[in-house]
Formats: sequence, structure tokens, C-alpha cells
Amino acid sequence: MPEVIFTGPAGRIEGRYHPAAQKNAPLALILHPHPQFGGTMNHQIVYQLYYAFVHRNFSVVRFNFRGVGRSQGSFDHGVGELSDAAAALDWAQTINPEARSCWIAGFSFGAWIGMQLLMRRPEIEGFISIAPPANLYDFSFLAPCPSSGLIIHGDKDAVVPHRDVTTLVDKLKTQKGIVIEQKVVTGANHFFDQKIDALMQSVNQYLDKRLGTTGRKPSAA
Repeated sequence: MPEVIFTGPAGRIEGRYHPAAQKNAPLALILHPHPQFGGTMNHQIVYQLYYAFVHRNFSVVRFNFRGVGRSQGSFDHGVGELSDAAAALDWAQTINPEARSCWIAGFSFGAWIGMQLLMRRPEIEGFISIAPPANLYDFSFLAPCPSSGLIIHGDKDAVVPHRDVTTLVDKLKTQKGIVIEQKVVTGANHFFDQKIDALMQSVNQYLDKRLGTTGRKPSAA
């Protein structure tokens, strides 16, 4: 899990990068939750997402948004963070010029940033959006949503109520040619306390279905 440093719009960005063995392996970009509420690239859910893609032979990048860890800059309410995510994808594509596709995955604030990047980068063919903060941020930019993906959240989420995420999913499901799968983790709060295994089981099942893989279960190694 090599540490990497690359240049972002606000200066140095700190990340972790796992290169796949195959030159034409797909890319995955993992985005962490809100920087002002303890979100970092080492968050447990971000870490688990990272390895879910590593174990499916992706080249995977996770990184700290500006002002987090050793990444330079300061919190920019989503505008700068979207630029950071674009810079991370640019960096990954530069060192993986033969990558055949790209996925994006994010948790909470990172899900919001990821969905915005999805709208700007047509090469992103799949997404995983965990607990997208549909009540806190405007998701109307998803018109239309350009790629199929998974939206997963808990029914006991006090930060982002279940109904707000369902309303977002229902809106996206009306688009032809796009399949938005929704999974609700019973008993899970916004942080999936005591429910991360159930969360990742749903993520793994979805990835296996979309990618045609089976039997690859990420470990915490």
C-alpha cells in the first residue's frame, strides 16, 4: 500500500495507491467523509472500500482532501474538494494510461463529491454511494445520472434520514438505461456502527454482480 504524494489545485495531496498487476486494469477512486468531522482516507469504511476494489484487481487510490493529514490547503465546502478528486483521478489516469474503465466510491460527504465527479467524467462507469447526504446537499445536478450504481444507507440514520435517500433514489430510477440499486442496512446509523460487516457484504455482492466476480472477499489486511 504505497504512500503517494501528487499535486492538487491547493498544493500537495497525500494518498495511498495500490497498483494492479495488469496494465489495463480498471481504476477505482475512494472518497472519505467530511473533513471537519473527522473524515480521513484512513476511515474504516473508506479502508474497506479500498480493499474491496483491490481484491477485484483494480488499481485503487484513496487520498486526503485538502487540509486533512499532510494534504495542503484548507476546507473549501465541497468546491475545492471536487477539484481535489478530479486531480486524484487525473493522477491515476496518468500513471495508468491503458486503464479500461473507472469506478468511484464515497461515504457521506465523499459520496456527494463522488456523484459530482461522476457527472463530469464520462469514463466513470460505476459508483458506490454510501449514506449520501441527500438532506444536507443539493443532488439536483444528477440530471440525468450518467452511470449505474449502488446507493446504500441505514434505516436508523439520524444524520441523513432514510426517506431523503429514498426520495433521491426514486428520482434517479426514472431514467432509462440507468440502473440504480438501493440497499438499506437494517439497524444501521449514519456511521454503520456495529454494521460495517453488513454494509460491506452488500457492497461485495453488488461488485460481484456488476463485475462478474465471485468468491473474492476483502480482508482487513
